[in-house]
Amino acid sequence: MSEWWNGVVGVLVVLLAFLLVLVGPAIRLVALGTIPRNRKPSTGTAWLLAILLWPSVGLLVFALLGSNKVGRKRQERMAEVNRLIAERTRDVVDTVPDLGGDNDDEIAGLVRMNRALGYLPLTPGNDVDLLPGYADSITAMTDAIRGATDHVHIEFYISAWDDVTGPLLEEMAAAADRGVAVRFLFDHLGSRGIPGYRDFLKKLDATGIQWHPMLPVRPLRGRFRRPDLRNHRKLLVVDGRVGFTGSQNLVEPGYNKPKNHELGREWVELMLRLRGPVVTELAAVFASDWYAETGDLLEVAQPADVPAPDAPPQVTSVDCQLVPSGPGYDGENNLRMFTTLLYSAHRRAVLTSPYFVPDESLLYAVTSAVHRGVDVELYVSELSDQFMVGHAQASYYEALLEAGVTIRMYPPPYILHSKHLTIDEDVAVVGTSNMDLRSFSLNYEMSLLLLGAPFVDALREVEAVYREKSRVLTLEEWHERPFRKKYLDTVMRLTSALQ
Repeated sequence: MSEWWNGVVGVLVVLLAFLLVLVGPAIRLVALGTIPRNRKPSTGTAWLLAILLWPSVGLLVFALLGSNKVGRKRQERMAEVNRLIAERTRDVVDTVPDLGGDNDDEIAGLVRMNRALGYLPLTPGNDVDLLPGYADSITAMTDAIRGATDHVHIEFYISAWDDVTGPLLEEMAAAADRGVAVRFLFDHLGSRGIPGYRDFLKKLDATGIQWHPMLPVRPLRGRFRRPDLRNHRKLLVVDGRVGFTGSQNLVEPGYNKPKNHELGREWVELMLRLRGPVVTELAAVFASDWYAETGDLLEVAQPADVPAPDAPPQVTSVDCQLVPSGPGYDGENNLRMFTTLLYSAHRRAVLTSPYFVPDESLLYAVTSAVHRGVDVELYVSELSDQFMVGHAQASYYEALLEAGVTIRMYPPPYILHSKHLTIDEDVAVVGTSNMDLRSFSLNYEMSLLLLGAPFVDALREVEAVYREKSRVLTLEEWHERPFRKKYLDTVMRLTSALQ
């Protein structure tokens, strides 16, 4: 019996070894013909490298992270909302103002492209206030909610109930108590990573707020998708008459993390307060995300009566177009807009992005602008709060510096988290989107195109504050970095393309 059993074990071991010898080459062979399909060359190459080096591990990671599909039901709901938006705005004509610059034709084409990809038209006659102060924006949003009479729609990637955001959330609860429909969306995994998440949910449960986590990952409840997909949008709409968007999350400026408080690390943001027809576009984006999460399709209508603001707005009569992007759209709407704008630049382009990890098209657009004689500035944080992204971003600095891009580094311990772009004297973009591969392909984002010199002048004042606080990175300094940092930069650059 023992000899028979030993013989069986021996045969099984031989078969297992034979299978292992065959499995690796089989995985590699299949991967070569399937992985690059419908992917960018850089992305396909990165996945192939992982699978060719470690077939079993690479295949497992690819199974978890290789697709940015969000599920058939969610995709169908988003397509339905986009069809409704297209139908209801069919008669709206995009009238691009005469900016008096060299790139009017390019901007008119950009507006057409944005509408073809994101379905929302250019809207004239908007009033805009810039809110670069962290506490100021929280106060402004709290005041707006305090005056709500019909609805409050609020959506933030990261949300928490803490000493800074508490007054705002309490006003939301008070509004719900007086009969206002308060609907609240926050990214599930993005918010779950903030200390106090369970208490946050308990506090919400004790209110009349209707809340839902976005893109929830709950395998035990049958809700699983690629776990690193995120809804990164930030917006607030009150009664359809006033709206807010920008880079700031709904959390205190140190993200409730003791290490950040110990270092004095705080996030530097920029939010916009908006009045006018563009608020309806913010409401439409919220409605699409609410429908995707709940199946409840909200009615979106521009209010007939919008009361005048208590104080004169900072900039008036701004033409605005909201550009949503993310896995629910066929094209990388934000990336296409950024590259188009950079190719339209004639004199000056200023980019502010905490995470700058461009694909080939954006890198060429930036460096080509410099070669055409455009003065290009890039504002980034000197120290990144994200290890892998920080090193991947650093891997592009040498090429940017050699091309002639001026890289200005915001000093630690602060994290410059604002996300905006200005082109020449009359075009700007402010929103939630970073200029990195994640924001282009994996995150739901929203970017606001704003036209006209008055707004660009106001945003340039914010850029001037950054310039005063930042230092210029030189090519000589960059060449002196130690080898270990250069090595990490290169490795992380490869991993940044894994989508």
